[in-house]
Amino acid sequence: MSTLVASDLDRTLIYSAAALDLAMPDAEAPRLLCVEVYERKPLSYMTETAAGLLATLADTATFVPTTTRTREQYGRIHLPGRAPRFAICANGGHLLVDGESDRDWQRTVAARLTAECATLDEVRAHLLHSADPAWLLKERVAEDLFAYLVVERSLLPQTWVKELAEWADARGWTVSLQGRKIYAVPKPLTKGAAVAEVARRTGAAQTLAAGDSLLDADLLLAADHGWRPGHGELASSGWDAEHVTALSEHGVAAGEEILRAFTRAAAAPDRSC
Repeated sequence: MSTLVASDLDRTLIYSAAALDLAMPDAEAPRLLCVEVYERKPLSYMTETAAGLLATLADTATFVPTTTRTREQYGRIHLPGRAPRFAICANGGHLLVDGESDRDWQRTVAARLTAECATLDEVRAHLLHSADPAWLLKERVAEDLFAYLVVERSLLPQTWVKELAEWADARGWTVSLQGRKIYAVPKPLTKGAAVAEVARRTGAAQTLAAGDSLLDADLLLAADHGWRPGHGELASSGWDAEHVTALSEHGVAAGEEILRAFTRAAAAPDRSC
């Protein structure tokens, strides 16, 4: 297959109930397919139309789920269509091949982290020291690669994330605010680098990508064509690039439109998207 399609999942292709953003009367709302269950409760959805588009796309292109989720969190998702041979978890920290983390890629990532940025321990210590218990709900480490905080957004000082981002940038880390989560991720740990490795292995002639957050920016920049929804961190900051289409659709409707764009581009790889 000559086209590689790499897409972020949460708030790009799949949506929690709170993120669906159904801008129509209840009677006109689309039928939804649950694609993730957590603690015996439905958690993430896509429309049935989007599910059909994804199943068709997986038969005509190399579809690569590309997520900041850990491998365990990714394992809860059951997307329609054929199971992807490749998947990217932990923001590029793990490249799954037929469900198993590729050891050569693990070694490549470890070498980059050692050479190019501050340690996880240093960054985690700063997070815990500077966070206020009044708004900090949880602190987590993902795959021993990066850290994130779960916060009460209504109590979070407006300047705190900016100050954290400046501190982290000087140490080779990126900060991203997504919903109630504040991620601190090493700059060498990128979705774009992992997708480039998949493209190399598959010999893809073109790469298509989609994402909504700051952690997806490098992925979009590395693709031949990209799309971002009308919501999310990239939209709110006005981020753009010449080959990236900024969609007007929000919520689960954006997921549908992204999959339509993928399908059109994969069917006509020689055309401008």
